[in-house]
Amino acid sequence: MSGRALSFGGVAEAYERFRPGYPEALVDMVMAYAGHPVRTALEIGAGTGKATRLFAQRGVVVTATDPDESMLAELRKHVPAGVRTVHAAFEDLRPGERYGLVYAAAALHWTNPEGRWTRMAALLEPGGVFASCGGPFRPADPAVEDAVRAVRAAFLDSDEIPSPDGTPPDHEMQWPGTGLQRSGWFTGVQQSTIERRVTMSARDYVGHLSTISAYLVLPAAERKQVFGQIMQVLPDRVEIAADMTVHLARRRYED
Repeated sequence: MSGRALSFGGVAEAYERFRPGYPEALVDMVMAYAGHPVRTALEIGAGTGKATRLFAQRGVVVTATDPDESMLAELRKHVPAGVRTVHAAFEDLRPGERYGLVYAAAALHWTNPEGRWTRMAALLEPGGVFASCGGPFRPADPAVEDAVRAVRAAFLDSDEIPSPDGTPPDHEMQWPGTGLQRSGWFTGVQQSTIERRVTMSARDYVGHLSTISAYLVLPAAERKQVFGQIMQVLPDRVEIAADMTVHLARRRYED
């Protein structure tokens, strides 16, 4: 697992404070796709439990996993008592119990591609649902986005995660849908978008940037410098385009 993947623990409280939660529409979409009550779920890379609490509040018995104990410690402050936590990376999970749902919220790209879908299928009941969601978090105003990008360019080429399998951004099916389709383990692959807009103060937007791995791995002096310069080009209130892409698939019944 990369250094960027393991860079979040030191900012667990900031992650909880500045990262927005997930919309109820996400759970609605997953449940509608399942077509029946989902009783058990395994969450990959749960972080501070932004998605965990949504599924748990719907009566799903969630096992939340994360490779960083600091993130799980923060998660336990915010999720219902019935949520089970496991300190482990996805690659360290061993097949045993199978779940009706396995999902990842803005975390799947951190998993090792080698054996990813075979391992995923082993954690799911036959016919069980896999779900993944994520997407960019950018200023909605193109002028503000351009100003931030111009400042950032002296420190980083980009603060986003490129497609893990190199799928071009204009391709109809994006990753991980592409990987699911190729895997042989899954059927009924669907890609949908949940439109989302978030408005926050300039300071909170920079707080959000402080939880992004590309900045976390910068030297502390550079990190302070880039955040200070970004603050100078932001309006008092920043509208964010935060549309989520959701991928859903069903584990085939045959082993």
